[in-house]
Amino acid sequence: MAKRNFIKQFFKDKKMVGAVAPSTKFLCHKMLENIDFSKTKTIVELGPGTGVFTDVIIERMSNDSRLIVLELNDNFYETLNKRINDSRVQIIHDSAEFIQKYLDTIQPDLKADVIISSLPLMVFPEELRNNVVKSSHDALKKNGKYIQFQYSLQSKRLLESIYKSVTVKFTVKNFPPAFVYTCIKA
Repeated sequence: MAKRNFIKQFFKDKKMVGAVAPSTKFLCHKMLENIDFSKTKTIVELGPGTGVFTDVIIERMSNDSRLIVLELNDNFYETLNKRINDSRVQIIHDSAEFIQKYLDTIQPDLKADVIISSLPLMVFPEELRNNVVKSSHDALKKNGKYIQFQYSLQSKRLLESIYKSVTVKFTVKNFPPAFVYTCIKA
């Protein structure tokens, strides 16, 4: 059911949904493998789609952690909001550009330990892409991690221009195969 909904949303709005199928568990493992959930208290997820990563994050995060999820697609937001009932999770129907606004509602000047993004950056208009990446950087604490997957290396230069460290891993066990960027804020 989730896969069918994902495909439907892809054909409905290719500028918001960047793939024809939800992410695999293999991509999920690559995305989350460098996060020490015992020490991570504030997590932000951008563009969760059907919630493949969201579900695993919720399983792994500690009882005193919080997860802020931003999803702009109406259908994905409504589905996640109905399905996820966890007091540690806040699901927000808004653009990733406004991360800090929502962190500030929890605590003024709160910064995220980790931001996990499934947003299809390269299909966004340049201004939106730059705003999302800059907003993510600004919303992270020092040495915080921004973890992003893409289907190409096109985002590498942009991310390297903003973060002190960018490492890239690749997995063929996803459709399509994906690159995982792990970026560290100076």
